[in-house]
Amino acid sequence: MTNPDKQKPVEVTDVETAAEKTSEPTPASGTSTITQRWKREDLIKKASPITRGICLLFSLLAFLIMVSNKHGYGRNFNDYEEYRYVLAISIISTLYTAWQTFAHFSKREFFDRRTNILVDFSGDQIVAYLLISAASSAIPLTNRFREGQDNIFTDSAASAISMAILAFIALALSALFSGYKLSTHSFI
Repeated sequence: MTNPDKQKPVEVTDVETAAEKTSEPTPASGTSTITQRWKREDLIKKASPITRGICLLFSLLAFLIMVSNKHGYGRNFNDYEEYRYVLAISIISTLYTAWQTFAHFSKREFFDRRTNILVDFSGDQIVAYLLISAASSAIPLTNRFREGQDNIFTDSAASAISMAILAFIALALSALFSGYKLSTHSFI
């Protein structure tokens, strides 16, 4: 038989090595892709309420620290609107994450499944933005006060701002998990 293209004939060993390189893991050699997907979905189901619970803790701490930041004339959080903004957003974040945590652990759905996923995603995004906005508005004022003197008022304000930033990080992670749930949900 002639070889018009002058190619080398394919050997059986060449085909076997190519198949080994492109083959997916089999259940006998490791975990299958289905098992990996189940583990990933289980991890996301567990991680979402954990991150919201952490955000609840940090938001509550930011609220409590800012409310207790009253140290006399000129050193009262009520005198500065940036600090009142941190307080207001900490209250909103605490209420939102408390409601989301309660809804998760009570196994009750207040909306249908599709609307619930959209509320989770959009709520996480909005409250996370508000948290970082509040923290970034209060940082310059605190830095300005620290240039003049460093006292318990500025330390309390800085710790409340830090708690708001940590709450933002936790809620941003929760927003990532909510986005994943939204992207994998079938809307049919």
